Amino acid sequence: MPNLTNRARWWIVVVFALAMAWVESAVVYYLRTVIDRIDPYQSNPFPVIGGLGPVELARELATMIMLFTVGMLAGQTWRSRLGYSALAFGVWDIFYYVFLKCAIGWPPSLLTDDILFLLPLPWVGPVLAPLIVSICLIAAGATIVRRDAAGPPVVIAPLRWLFIVAGGALVLATFLLDTGATIHHQLPGRFNWFLFTTGILVGLSAFVSALEHK
Repeated sequence: MPNLTNRARWWIVVVFALAMAWVESAVVYYLRTVIDRIDPYQSNPFPVIGGLGPVELARELATMIMLFTVGMLAGQTWRSRLGYSALAFGVWDIFYYVFLKCAIGWPPSLLTDDILFLLPLPWVGPVLAPLIVSICLIAAGATIVRRDAAGPPVVIAPLRWLFIVAGGALVLATFLLDTGATIHHQLPGRFNWFLFTTGILVGLSAFVSALEHK
């Protein structure tokens, strides 16, 4: 995309992410209908789905590759590519739930539990949690892209990267805490909002401090 304006790049990434969000919500609607899990948290939240399992895992991986690829194509530097990828992921994830709500009326609330992802193990948590992560990714990605175009670029020192990765690891750990229960067909326990919030704050604090460092 060498001859496109920054605004055009933004729109291409956003429109692509919106289209991917609709595809994702449609596929999940079909899959949940087939396995009778429109509401995934029944007495058996993670049923055996036979040959569909490996196909679904591959589809999730393909979706991540596609979102990452559009960021790589839209950006002109490694920073803007990272920013556009974060922007695409955030828009995709938020509108996946918006479109699912429009299509089948699910989830009934932002605190409804969901099976969020299957790689490398099932992620579980309330819908609100991934939405918060996606809002942070959109804000961070948009900031990186804007600063990369208008200056000064966002420069994240190794120590700040360490804190960002640590914050992300805490958030990921929160989603994986009840993986064992889900695999064994049990409903998860209470979501650990303290651990989740700690991870978000650690990562955001490191990123914001990088913005203030010229």
